[in-house]
Amino acid sequence: MITHSFYESDNRVIRYAETLAQRGDSVEVLALRRSPETPVEETIAGVKVFRIQNRFSKDQQSQATDFLWPLLRFLIVSSWWLTRRHLRQRYQLVHVHNIPDFLVFAAWYPKLTGTKVILDIHDIVPEFFGSKFKVSNRAVLVRALKLVEKLSAAFASHVILANHLWLEKYTARSARPAKCSVFINHVDERIFHPRQPTRSGRKPVVMFPGGLQWHQGVDIAVQAFAQLRQQLPDAEFHIYGDGNMKPELISLARKLALNGSVRFFNPLRIEQIAEVMGAADLGVVPKRADSFGNEAYSTKIMEFMSLGVPMVVANTKIDRYYFDDSVVRFFESGNSASLAGAMLDVLSNEELRQGLVTRAAEYVSRNSWSNRKAGYLSLVDSLCRQN
Repeated sequence: MITHSFYESDNRVIRYAETLAQRGDSVEVLALRRSPETPVEETIAGVKVFRIQNRFSKDQQSQATDFLWPLLRFLIVSSWWLTRRHLRQRYQLVHVHNIPDFLVFAAWYPKLTGTKVILDIHDIVPEFFGSKFKVSNRAVLVRALKLVEKLSAAFASHVILANHLWLEKYTARSARPAKCSVFINHVDERIFHPRQPTRSGRKPVVMFPGGLQWHQGVDIAVQAFAQLRQQLPDAEFHIYGDGNMKPELISLARKLALNGSVRFFNPLRIEQIAEVMGAADLGVVPKRADSFGNEAYSTKIMEFMSLGVPMVVANTKIDRYYFDDSVVRFFESGNSASLAGAMLDVLSNEELRQGLVTRAAEYVSRNSWSNRKAGYLSLVDSLCRQN
């Protein structure tokens, strides 16, 4: 597997890799290195992880130098690694995770020798790029990314997409439906399961764990929390993650005199973040519906639901597609007053809280990774048989 991400906190990649390793497959992952303290090579739950490029900051602002060049460099390094190791022992399958789409071309040599290649679309790139850098859908770079998307899909043996809305869009412009599958970010219940309740007698904690980009709408959540504090002065808002919006969010919290009640933390490994999330009183997903976030599936929703933590979620197109009012409390995306009211409702109404938690648990049991992983293993085996 090849991923331009931090393996230890990329739940989607971990699920695939560990599922294969658990049944006895040999799995190697090429990934990023988060800090000087992170090992360059490490075996985690039977998965061999090689961190082939350092990325000690995620605060990219420039399109070319700070964003595109590290991706191109990772393509070159991962291609060299993959070719060298494939010469020693032939891979049966290479599973490449975007962003970027063109990372799939790192598998050029294994592909030439007959190895099958999966391209896994975590985020649909042209829309992501347009949202991240606030450029028009008609911009030259966005149109170029649509061409790259089509070429990457043609190179891959099979394409996996992270939700059904993107499947519709992707197959309309880049690949045949028969070449594509959907695997949403199902939750691994071995890690995300209810913890012992710790709510009684302490300050209520609202939490957001994830990337701190504009489309995530965390600034809206900070503004809403300032309003919530007028009703619940002891409440705290814990934000775990990094991204180019982090300095602005810290400044906003300071401007709103929320120092001490809004707390920022660095990202954690998946097992650690599950423990932290499980101790929260409320999870929030405040994505902007007028951005890339409108169609980007949020793994955090199912993770919080699996932990027994109630959710307040923006009424984006994607989240309305997969969830309803019986399992999450929706609010009007982009409206901080609506978010503040929704948070207050859930934190102050025990009957509402318990109803959401109970029905969410039933939803999770139907959509857990243990119930869905057979489809992925079947796909892997069918591709390997074609070698």
